[in-house]
Amino acid sequence: MPKGASELTGMVLGFDFGLKRIGVAVGQTVTQTASPEAIVNSRDGKPDWEHISALFEKWQPVAIVVGLPMRLDGSEQTLTQPARKFGQRLSGRYHCPVFYIEEQLSSIEAEQRGIQSDHIDDHAAQIILENWLQQTFGKQT
Repeated sequence: MPKGASELTGMVLGFDFGLKRIGVAVGQTVTQTASPEAIVNSRDGKPDWEHISALFEKWQPVAIVVGLPMRLDGSEQTLTQPARKFGQRLSGRYHCPVFYIEEQLSSIEAEQRGIQSDHIDDHAAQIILENWLQQTFGKQT
């Protein structure tokens, strides 16, 4: 866990990176809860930065969490590096610390929660952010 994460207090934006759609969730370090917020469209791997900027303006997050897609054996997959690069761009644009969390099967977990396919991405981001909040702040569910 990056040093200092557990001292953060405030809103956090979580991202489930994809080349066509990026799920976004908003969470709170005090309550250690998260909820789905938006699905940002991406064209040819280029996110809708205006939409993302509006989310940063609205929520004023103290941190960013990006899910790193990994294979079940823990090795990197095709989207791991693009997701890491996306996190670096977020940090550079919005001057906010980025924390990464390995994620596997968050979209499948969202489907198992009964989420419709057109809302999978933001719910997957919620799962990613909830997992990070639990790991960082130690809330037991």
